[in-house]
Amino acid sequence: MTDTSLPADTDAADSPHYLRALTDMADRRTVVADAAIYTANGIKLVEKGARIDSRLYDRLVQHKLREPIDRHLSIENPVTAPALLAAGQALVEQHLLPGMLAEALGPLAGRLLAPLRSLSLPAPIACKLTVMREQRPELFQHSLQMMIVAVFLGLRSDLGERDCATLAAAALLHDLGVLHMDPAWNDPEHKVVGPQRKHLVAHPITAMLMIRDTQAYPRAAEVAVLEHHERMDGSGYPRGLAGADITPMGRILLLAEVVTAFFEKYEDMPAQRLSLMLRLNHRKFPSNLVAHILPLLQEEVARESALMPLGNDASRQIELLAEAFAYWDQLKAALPAGSPAKAPPNGAFAFADARLLALQKALAEAGSHPQQHGELLAQLQGDAIGMAEVAMVGGEALWQLKSILNASHRRWPRLADRATPADAAVADWCDWVERRL
Repeated sequence: MTDTSLPADTDAADSPHYLRALTDMADRRTVVADAAIYTANGIKLVEKGARIDSRLYDRLVQHKLREPIDRHLSIENPVTAPALLAAGQALVEQHLLPGMLAEALGPLAGRLLAPLRSLSLPAPIACKLTVMREQRPELFQHSLQMMIVAVFLGLRSDLGERDCATLAAAALLHDLGVLHMDPAWNDPEHKVVGPQRKHLVAHPITAMLMIRDTQAYPRAAEVAVLEHHERMDGSGYPRGLAGADITPMGRILLLAEVVTAFFEKYEDMPAQRLSLMLRLNHRKFPSNLVAHILPLLQEEVARESALMPLGNDASRQIELLAEAFAYWDQLKAALPAGSPAKAPPNGAFAFADARLLALQKALAEAGSHPQQHGELLAQLQGDAIGMAEVAMVGGEALWQLKSILNASHRRWPRLADRATPADAAVADWCDWVERRL
């Protein structure tokens, strides 16, 4: 499925967050309007040749512009293909994940960055990447690292030079939509709730629209960007695609996103954590692509000294998982007779029940279900590595509980109304997870 039809209310107009980042950047480097900037109603806001800076923010944010603002700007020291190539080379030399991939390619390592040499960078895209580099450097680095992972997977999948170039563009630009989100979403202490979930789900759509607007990239790049948060089992977003409905490049991007995120999130044992997560969630990710990553992770796994402290969390994580599963069983048992059967098959109750059953099955297959842990923990006493691996599986499973909570509220925003007994059961379980985790 490659249809990219979108909801009628989808809007990629410049958001206040993007305008703030752009005008704040313009306080530090010269940004000039190379054409007059008008509102949608035809009112001239900025004269041709005028200097852009943060003093213009209030005026810009009060109006919907006729066209995206970055169609009409000249920027001092913008992002260019040579600048991207230099930044990518620095990542390969200085960071674990890109260096690991380059080493795995051996004599072909130069092909990881080769697509950057011919990358098309229309002025609006160069502007957005410049804002990202200056105002959101962690997002800029993430995009470059993800591009390297995606190209690695493309090379391992025998993609040709042209397809690798398309894939590289999609990976580099996949998070342009995040520039339109409140930067607070990236704060680990900030919980994404309510309307913010809608903005999070919309960012692949926003990025796809920006790329489409330039008419500079193949349609395959647009679609892959739209799909970079989908999952093979249908649990992703924004369209909940599954299996063959996700394009080959979309599958590469969804795995590359996860691989990159783990190495950015965890300073201690990212390879071991990612390996366990991929094995525990094997239905979510394309197995043929995971097969190119797992052997590299196993080579990178840290041993005893780094692993030992993690095992201290194992018992508590097992208790929380057991309580979460038991509470769901309790809520199901308390429903009026026939309620589960009457719940719509595409509703919140069926979704939560299926996801929890799938998680329990995955844990059982990994030998890590709470029901198995009494005997397991007894066997692992004194085994620091074994206890640490149990803790990492537990930590990933607890994260899966949170993802079920978030997906339930994202797909059914009126869930808290508890309109039916089945909806009330899901809402009560989500509230429990919110409090306990």
